[in-house]
Amino acid sequence: MHPFRTHTCNELRLSHAGVRARLSGWIHRKRDHGNLLFIDLRDHYGVTQCVIDASSGFFLSATEARPESVITVTGRVVARSPETVNPAVATGEVELAIDDLKMESPAEILPLQVSGDADYGEETRLRYRFLDLRRERQHRNITLRSAIIASIRRRMVEAGFVEFQTPILTASSPEGARDYLVPSRQHPGKFYALPQAPQQFKQLLMASGFDRYFQIAPCFRDEDARADRSPGEFYQLDFEMAFATQDDVFAAIEPILHDVFVEFGDGRGVTGLPFPRIPYDASLDWFGNDKPDLRNPLVMADVGEAFRGSGFGLFARAVDAGGSVIAIPAPAAAARPRSFFDGLNAWARDEGAGGLGYVVFAGHGGAGTEPAADGGEAGVRTPAGKGPIAKHLDDARLEAILTALNDAARRAAEGLGLPPRIYGEGDAVFFVSAEKVKAQRFAAAARERICDELGLREARAFRFTWIVDYPAYERNEETGQIEFSHNPFSMPQGGLDALESMDPLSIKAYQYDIVCNGIELSSGAIRNHRPDIMIKAFAIAGYGEDEVRRRFGGLFNAFRYGAPPHGGCAPGIDRIVMMLADEPNIREIIAFPMNQQAQDLLMGAPAEVDAARLKELSVRLDLPKAKATSGGGGKPEPR
Repeated sequence: MHPFRTHTCNELRLSHAGVRARLSGWIHRKRDHGNLLFIDLRDHYGVTQCVIDASSGFFLSATEARPESVITVTGRVVARSPETVNPAVATGEVELAIDDLKMESPAEILPLQVSGDADYGEETRLRYRFLDLRRERQHRNITLRSAIIASIRRRMVEAGFVEFQTPILTASSPEGARDYLVPSRQHPGKFYALPQAPQQFKQLLMASGFDRYFQIAPCFRDEDARADRSPGEFYQLDFEMAFATQDDVFAAIEPILHDVFVEFGDGRGVTGLPFPRIPYDASLDWFGNDKPDLRNPLVMADVGEAFRGSGFGLFARAVDAGGSVIAIPAPAAAARPRSFFDGLNAWARDEGAGGLGYVVFAGHGGAGTEPAADGGEAGVRTPAGKGPIAKHLDDARLEAILTALNDAARRAAEGLGLPPRIYGEGDAVFFVSAEKVKAQRFAAAARERICDELGLREARAFRFTWIVDYPAYERNEETGQIEFSHNPFSMPQGGLDALESMDPLSIKAYQYDIVCNGIELSSGAIRNHRPDIMIKAFAIAGYGEDEVRRRFGGLFNAFRYGAPPHGGCAPGIDRIVMMLADEPNIREIIAFPMNQQAQDLLMGAPAEVDAARLKELSVRLDLPKAKATSGGGGKPEPR
């Protein structure tokens, strides 16, 4: 008999009754019934109930053993009586009658309980992560992560991609965040950087003659944590394709994402193929941001012209000053009580806005099309508006608001392949007014709030969309400089001609994001593969040719010797797993995450290094006396 186990703790069934078996695992729970002691023994696979009676020579040691002690037990498999069968576990029809017990590793008093679902603070959970990972939910999440990665890897290989590994110690690359730097012992005063992404290396692989590359790539960025982003490091499905158009990239990755979400989505709906595409500018107009949650059916519209010269001076003045008035529909909200509107107004004030104005459309006003001469209906009258803003608007302005909303809803529905929602009588409309960017940002939050208040969000669904046609450049609001808006290695639409003849702020790039349920899963692009375009693109952002050659010499030289058109994408593994595990925080699907302050409480990182090691690395510390603040000056990094 094997020294530790003949079966796992999820393997024994009624068919094993009478069989002599050996199990090893952790004591999950104990129940003392006087002459009988029941032990739920747990391993990676499941739980088996074991029983030992008071006549056994091992009864006392079993009674004294603490939860989470590791034991090996041997005995005979016994069928449970019908009234004691536990259908909640796979082994619930049997138990192991112990006749031998060996203590493999006793446990001390636990700082957190593994059994049960008690809530422990982040510090305790991460400091004792090895215990936290024994808990059912966390253990299931990490196992799920492994299964998802295995499925993705298999599907990529089946799609003709070849897996490569790219360097971890490399040079700094402008990916939009701070690098983690590693001092070089052999080259004093010089540093490696941990890769923020394998961006340049995968492009170099395309220039090296490989056709389809992928890897489950570790990436390192010195940035702050948030719910969907872990500080320090993350993993992404990094891939690149030679001789590929944007459509080719989409066609390659869409089936893989679709099928993985179907496979692990527990019956939740998944957007059908092909995924819809929304231009960046349209996404801002309709949803207020470039990562819309399409489970929310509300489509917004800029209705500033309806307020220009109106009696509602606050909005009229904003429009005259170049601002926006964004309308957010609230279907069937006319029947809601006044408290519904007051509650949303109070929420807006709590968020730092002046409030949330609204109009309720109920009944019919005097405008609109009159009935036809034959008595038939030639059109629908404009509903009468009610509310604090409506009294400042005539019927023509109210009609203009509804027309703008319905036009936006129709265009969005056509782009998404959905039936449009026509707004009118019985609906309400909320308004946000400010400078355009600020108005869009707050309107996006209001759209989500209104959706949830009305219970409109689609349940149990994953709704994908591509956001396409990103601007190649943007103006830095603080410095006034033109800088890359997304990825400096992207091909501008129109190529070199566009760079030489167009206003940089009007140039679009072959850049795209894939978004699911309001979470950005990936950024990607068709890459710039020509050195002349590279030089010009960076020059617009303020980088001279010498600096481009110095900072990106490897890529620049590869382009000089013939590089294929190529493009790719890099969906985030952590975010994919977080969504499929239905977890609100990315920490829950990472085996050993850092805390919000980028500290590894289990291993004690980051940690001080002794003076001898620093000297060996030619590093001298110049620690701040107080917490440093980020300063300006110098040329901004491209993003």
